[in-house]
Amino acid sequence: MARPTKAKAIEHLRKALDAIPELKQVQFDSPQFKKWRRDTKIVINHTFGEESSHIADFMSVDYFGTIILGQRKSDYERHKAQSKGLDSAAAVLESMINEIEDFWEDESHTPTPVNSEAHEIERINTNEVFIIHGRDDRTKQTVARFLETLGLEPLILHEQANRGRTIIEKFEEHSQVGFALALLTPDDVGAIKGDESNLNPRARQNVIFEFGYFIGKIGRKRVCALVQGDVEKPSDYDGVLYIPLDDSGGWKIGLIKELKTAGFNVDANRAFRT
Repeated sequence: MARPTKAKAIEHLRKALDAIPELKQVQFDSPQFKKWRRDTKIVINHTFGEESSHIADFMSVDYFGTIILGQRKSDYERHKAQSKGLDSAAAVLESMINEIEDFWEDESHTPTPVNSEAHEIERINTNEVFIIHGRDDRTKQTVARFLETLGLEPLILHEQANRGRTIIEKFEEHSQVGFALALLTPDDVGAIKGDESNLNPRARQNVIFEFGYFIGKIGRKRVCALVQGDVEKPSDYDGVLYIPLDDSGGWKIGLIKELKTAGFNVDANRAFRT
């Protein structure tokens, strides 16, 4: 059962409190009084929970006064006992309202519920960066060493122990990372069927597969692709950032920016320190 907001909880309890003056004009066994007592119990239950002491505090209020065996109370005595009980109930309700006002957080301070992607990112909480690569070992090592200068831990799948696992099992186990970096290097060539004479440089199929996997697992904001030359880019991944893998090293600035946006505390000075 979801707890009401601070404003709603106060509103409901205040409504029960404001009804008390009118209840002093009716009999304690009247339908109006019984309904008010039941409705107020439900409000307290929804506000503080079934196991809270607030229910017992309200239900323990005495509206009948001391009863002496064999002695019938006059209407005046019954009305007086009921009025006194309602005063006690009012004090209990006021105390509950004060408790909410003093100790419940305002709605503006309530943490915003995170979406599934943000929740996954928070749960990962690591400085590991998975490098998705093809056959270009030189580019892979250059990027890995650069990440290390930033204080991050590059994760290259074939460098991890197999321990009797299949490739996909090994891949899934090591996919709990904070960032994934795809190296789209021209390792293969391909063309549209029927136009085989017009071959274009492409990244390996495993690179494209893993690239898409990480977009789905940790979100686009934590996946980046370094593109070398005129290699084809997957058309379905529009909106994902592609950084040209230039020889001048300009890609390093772009990558640092994306890492910072993803929440990594990296110092650019470390990367360019001589």
